[in-house]
Amino acid sequence: MSAARPLRIVRLANFVAPSSGGLRTALRELGKGYRAAGHDPVLVVPGDRASDRDTEQGRVITLPGPLLPGTGGYRVLTDRRRVARLLEDLAPDRLEVSDRTTLRWTGKWARRARVPAVMVSHETADGVLRTWGLSEGAARRAADSLNIRTAHTYARVVCTTEYAEREFVRIGARNVVRAPLGVDLAERHPTLADTGLRARYARDDQIL
Repeated sequence: MSAARPLRIVRLANFVAPSSGGLRTALRELGKGYRAAGHDPVLVVPGDRASDRDTEQGRVITLPGPLLPGTGGYRVLTDRRRVARLLEDLAPDRLEVSDRTTLRWTGKWARRARVPAVMVSHETADGVLRTWGLSEGAARRAADSLNIRTAHTYARVVCTTEYAEREFVRIGARNVVRAPLGVDLAERHPTLADTGLRARYARDDQIL
């Protein structure tokens, strides 16, 4: 992203694992990239207690959020008033939301505040809804309804995979951008291959 001046990019995310996970990694690397480009990234996530830290990915603010049963430790930001007050205090130039369901309301906040907002889709809404117990048909219908409103509320919907993009293609959304996540070539590169480790999982004639 380039701009004539540094941008304060406020990012909201739920369902972030406390110690690992793909979403946590993606958020960290995006924040580091924004900071390296001279911008001011701020990440807001739920946790067991409030905190405010300066990190390599920028400022990370944690707000208390309850555990979501049956998710293996994920927490969610449920206090809308507190989140809205924080957004007002932070006065973002851009808003990025990495949550297809519970934080979708922030798109309306951004529109009222005239802040360009992006929904980043790392997964499918119907997949999330099925994990909450909805049948496949009910999840699909609910997801289509959610996604239509999301596409109307946010300036852009950024999908990291074709799998996530498929739902928005299905409803005919026109403001969808696919931006595949990258690979860390310092930690994952063919020159780092370990033949002994490979042999533990596949024969020489098998593709691993």
